[in-house]
Amino acid sequence: MTQRQAVFPPGRHALYEKHRYSAAVRSGDLLFVSGQVGSRMDGSPEPDFAKQVQLAFENLAAVLKAAGCGFGDVVDVTTFHTAPEAQLETVMAVRESVIGGPPYPNWTAVGVTWLAGFDFEIKVIARVPASAE
Repeated sequence: MTQRQAVFPPGRHALYEKHRYSAAVRSGDLLFVSGQVGSRMDGSPEPDFAKQVQLAFENLAAVLKAAGCGFGDVVDVTTFHTAPEAQLETVMAVRESVIGGPPYPNWTAVGVTWLAGFDFEIKVIARVPASAE
């Protein structure tokens, strides 16, 4: 039986320890990444929405990198939005610059009313490449 292995990017351990969760958990060749938000280094939300989305993707990239993955390894994406209609265009612009072209991962977008002071969150499942094992 494969045991789960916690994965953490450099420099953000206090945030995960405070809230008692792992940035990601690897099980076999799958990586399950916890929701990433556009937090500044002190953990507070970036007030500018476009920058908040960019930071969320950068924080996600750091977690993927810590596991030996990149955006090309992502197979499933779930995003959470506090105002989906008003935010979608901004999110899609950042997404295009980060995710790239086809084949695209699965994507589910969910409208929510609360994200602990944030307006956007992204979580993914990725396949860990054999070279990272």
